[in-house]
Amino acid sequence: MNTAHELILVGGVLGLISVFAVTIGARFNAPILLIFLLLGMLAGEDGPGRIQFADFRAAYLIGSIALTIILFEGGLKTERAMIRIALWPSVVLATVGVALTAAVVGTAAVWLFHLSWTEALLIGAVLAPTDAAAVNTLLRAARVAVPQRVSAALEVESGLNDPMSVFLTVLLMQSLTSSGNSTIGGGVIFFLEEMAGGAIIGLFGGFLLLRLLRKLPLPAAIYPVLALACVLVVFGGAQLIGASGFLAVYLMGIIVGVNRFESQRAVVYASEAFAWLAQIALFLMLGLLVTPHTLIPLVRPILLITAVLVLIARPVATFGCLLPFGYSARETAFASWVGLRGAVPIYLTIIPVLAGSRNAALLFGATFGVVIVSLVLQGWTISPAARVLGFGRMPTQQSIAKA
Repeated sequence: MNTAHELILVGGVLGLISVFAVTIGARFNAPILLIFLLLGMLAGEDGPGRIQFADFRAAYLIGSIALTIILFEGGLKTERAMIRIALWPSVVLATVGVALTAAVVGTAAVWLFHLSWTEALLIGAVLAPTDAAAVNTLLRAARVAVPQRVSAALEVESGLNDPMSVFLTVLLMQSLTSSGNSTIGGGVIFFLEEMAGGAIIGLFGGFLLLRLLRKLPLPAAIYPVLALACVLVVFGGAQLIGASGFLAVYLMGIIVGVNRFESQRAVVYASEAFAWLAQIALFLMLGLLVTPHTLIPLVRPILLITAVLVLIARPVATFGCLLPFGYSARETAFASWVGLRGAVPIYLTIIPVLAGSRNAALLFGATFGVVIVSLVLQGWTISPAARVLGFGRMPTQQSIAKA
């Protein structure tokens, strides 16, 4: 009984500290999600908190729920104009760009970590997605006056590239565990099932939820609960039938967000609160999950793989995918620099851990280290990078979406 009360107390204290950290982070222009991650590490077994948490199954469950909520909220805030001007560049970045990033990083990982090609490409796959929570939060906080099509492409890309990375991660894990029996044809069919299935379920679920929100006579406070329940049903159902639940809930959020209904303000405000809670819980949990002293031997390869990711792989992906759509060199360079990594790469490394992959611990530690370096390096330098590239700063009352 006392143990349960202690856990509740610790959870409440960590939550309060995280809330205060939002204010502190904004004052010092620090990446807020990095603060959450570091708080989790301080509360963990190597920190003063001494909390031991190594339940990867629970972490996968919590991570799945949290990312579902975050992606739905990201879709909910996606404006119709953003879809109109940035859909196809975002789709190309989220598919071809992810594949290019995974290939470049995987090639470097073969040499840096002395892994097989499949294992190295697995590192590339988990590090390929940009993080929706990190990108959206930091772009809005930085208030840089970049063209709307750039900010829109970055935000939509960060919501769309998670399904592609999940697909590559699962495909490579199947290759590792099937003794080379995987085929290209099987991979193509798997891709179509994931993406087409996720898109169909997401669009259907979005229009169904929209109809329920418009037609059901419910107390105002219940509409956000209805939305959250439907989101979880869509994600779980899509995953169970072999479709992409992450793509489904993101598209579901877009459908609901670009249409109008009476309870919209309540749903949007509550979803934003749910997303903040999910981000705090997710990053604190991932911080608890890591054992920091195990990262020390990996410092050199972590720094090198981060350099490859930030200075080679991401630029190759962004320039290769955005220039054909008429983006200027400086717009593309900014998009390249804002490719922050966050919770999704760490979450994806839980898959090989649960599968008992031989180098799962190495993959988890290396990915965690890269995420920290990415948040510090890129998260803290968005505004300076914008100034170097000739972009100004917005007045306080404006938002990125109105640049």
